[in-house]
Amino acid sequence: MIRRGSTLDRALLLKFMHRTYQDLFPNEDFSHLEQTVKQYFSSDTPLWWVEEEKEQGAASRGERSNLNSPPCPLPPAPLPPAPLPLMPNAQCPIACLWVGNAIDQVHGNRHAHIFILYVVPEHRRRGIGTALMRYVENWAIQRGDRQIGLQVFQSNKPALNLYNQLGYQTQSLWMVKFLSAEK
Repeated sequence: MIRRGSTLDRALLLKFMHRTYQDLFPNEDFSHLEQTVKQYFSSDTPLWWVEEEKEQGAASRGERSNLNSPPCPLPPAPLPPAPLPLMPNAQCPIACLWVGNAIDQVHGNRHAHIFILYVVPEHRRRGIGTALMRYVENWAIQRGDRQIGLQVFQSNKPALNLYNQLGYQTQSLWMVKFLSAEK
């Protein structure tokens, strides 16, 4: 089940971002991600959650649905640099997709830019990432976008494979050079 998030999901989005980067770089401190969310997360940058649907009987017994339940136990603030476990709970999202806007520097057109796509490891390789990508592609087409951009780490082979299978192509390379403060 995909549901639209809101700006009230700021802490949960931050938790998912920490988890994303810690999966790739387990020994790093990502406390700066809070500033990224503070700067870019708004009602203009849509967020979607994937949640497991509750069994049919739960709804007929009058139990609260995923949409009315608190999404997940939230970590205490400030967030620690250690890995943040996601609770094994049907009310916890199993994936998220956060999208912003970018400008194509060649043509000047606005387009969707994927900030984060994350699927909890236990739920990977089940088509969730593909479904989210197709979902956001349809969303972007409906709002008139002609392309979608994203950034992926070269070392993230599963994500690269997914994006290549879906027809994404490298348009530019982001290059960095680490500078030493010593002279």
